[in-house]
Amino acid sequence: MPSFKRWCALTCLLTTLLLAPSAALAWQGVVARVSDGDTVVVARGRKAVKLRLQGIDAPELSQPYGQQAGQYMRYLVLGKTVEVDAKETDAYKRTVAVVFRLPDRLNVNETMIWQGYAWHYVRYAHSPRLAWLEDGAARAHRGLWADPRPVPPWQWRRRHPRGGQHGSRYGSHYGSHYGSPGHRASYRWLW
Repeated sequence: MPSFKRWCALTCLLTTLLLAPSAALAWQGVVARVSDGDTVVVARGRKAVKLRLQGIDAPELSQPYGQQAGQYMRYLVLGKTVEVDAKETDAYKRTVAVVFRLPDRLNVNETMIWQGYAWHYVRYAHSPRLAWLEDGAARAHRGLWADPRPVPPWQWRRRHPRGGQHGSRYGSHYGSHYGSPGHRASYRWLW
């Protein structure tokens, strides 16, 4: 019978590991830099880890609301401790992850969509929850959804293949209505 007990213990351990794989990959760090509305650099000990937030695509810095998306991301996480639930590594060697701000465990990926600073990136994440959050932001005209015809970043990048990701190439939108003093980012909590 001792072998049966070992088998049960091993089965329970393997089942737990298989049902909760993200817990094994989660780690904590401090956000050292915000690149834009969907990419941050997190200090993990002495190592800097570049993260791409899973399931979201924020406007490029050179497109309307790109600067605001980066500012809102800075407001949410810069200098703050986060929990990183790593999912995979993308083609650019960034860790693709869901990011939770600590200590309140605010889901940063979801918040960026809910506040209207990112699209649900359906090409890489088929999530009914992210779709619902995007729909709520669009219906409330929050963030980029205040624009009557916002252009998704994947279309922007196709139309601007050499500079769609950098504000310096095509200029910033400050001075236009997107960066005017009357346009304020909403810093309300998700719920």
